[in-house]
Amino acid sequence: MKFATATALGLLLAAPAFAATEKSQVLDTYADIAEAGYTDSLTTAKALREAVDALIAEPSEETLQAAREAWVAARVPYQQTEAYRFGNPIVDDWEGKVNAWPLDEGLMDYVSDDYMVSAENDYADLNVIANPQITIGGQEIDASEITPELIADTLDMADGIETNVARGYHAIEFLLWGQDLNGTDAGAGERPYTDYVTGDDCTGGNCDRRASYLDAATDLLISDLEEMAEAWGEGGAAREAVMADEDAGITAMLTGMGSLSYGEQAGERMRLGLMLNDPEEEHDCFSDNTHNSHFYDGKGIQNVYLGEYTRVDGSVVEGPSLSDLVAETDESLDAEMTSKLETTMERLGAIKSAAEDGFAYDQMLGFGDERGEELIMGAVDALIDQTRTIERVVGALDLENVEIEGSDSLDDPNAVFQ
Repeated sequence: MKFATATALGLLLAAPAFAATEKSQVLDTYADIAEAGYTDSLTTAKALREAVDALIAEPSEETLQAAREAWVAARVPYQQTEAYRFGNPIVDDWEGKVNAWPLDEGLMDYVSDDYMVSAENDYADLNVIANPQITIGGQEIDASEITPELIADTLDMADGIETNVARGYHAIEFLLWGQDLNGTDAGAGERPYTDYVTGDDCTGGNCDRRASYLDAATDLLISDLEEMAEAWGEGGAAREAVMADEDAGITAMLTGMGSLSYGEQAGERMRLGLMLNDPEEEHDCFSDNTHNSHFYDGKGIQNVYLGEYTRVDGSVVEGPSLSDLVAETDESLDAEMTSKLETTMERLGAIKSAAEDGFAYDQMLGFGDERGEELIMGAVDALIDQTRTIERVVGALDLENVEIEGSDSLDDPNAVFQ
């Protein structure tokens, strides 16, 4: 038996208890969480598919409510994946297929008589559900059969207009809830289940075509989510891209965290709506689910930093994290980042709790509503504050090319009203 010399033993005792965190390990965790999040999004979309099938087969108050609940549940894992946008081109190029908003809902179905038709969109009142023959870009289109292909290839982003959103979560949301006509008063959309009843009891007209649209849009959502879950799986394009260059991969993580925190969530999704006192700027405006949407966006940012994600089945995906990497460089900075993420989640949680207790996000946006403004701005300020620390993390890790997206509502408020 050989024994270590005194010198060798001293070196062993001086060595750290754990090896330094490798960037490749952090990126493995990042990709594993993405795969789990998109797979959970797919799983819950398939549960939504079953609820939609039941609604179409036997329309009733109960089956409509079940479909709505399945939609809300499906948003929980998806919103947590939004931190993968901005830094990952594969996600950014795809995201509009499933989560584009706001939308000109008159493209799809009937709307109220006082619906404000956009002067910039000739198709804002096209109502494909009521019209089996339509014209887009001067071309006659046979829309007698509403299929995923018709929605994806012809209707969605018709004529290159961004508000011609015809697919994804928000198109399905509109088909389940209808327009929310309550302004900044409480209440979500009130589409009746009879909009899916065929025969003489059909309301809204064209119930069979409305069911076909809902059916096709749900199938399309599932196929789109299958694409992204596969992209983050072993050998998938998104996983391979983020693993190809370690510094670029870490840059993607921080770009996603910072851009979602600042320009997208604090700015476009929260501050802008409050400035305009406009419920049309809500992320989930038909269902009044925006409080959950904001909360789980924030949770997704926290997941990326801490390297852990709780799946819909309760299991946890976790591993070496950005937090570990930062702590090895600057412990106090990691503590600051972790604390600020917690503060943001507390502020977003306060909005969520208030909404669940009956103070709807619509109402929070109301002109002169001091409590609503305090809740929303509390979260906006926390998101901005955590972005400043994200920028410090970028510096501590000596990274380049981290470009955090902005928003006029934060950077140039006067431009919002021009």
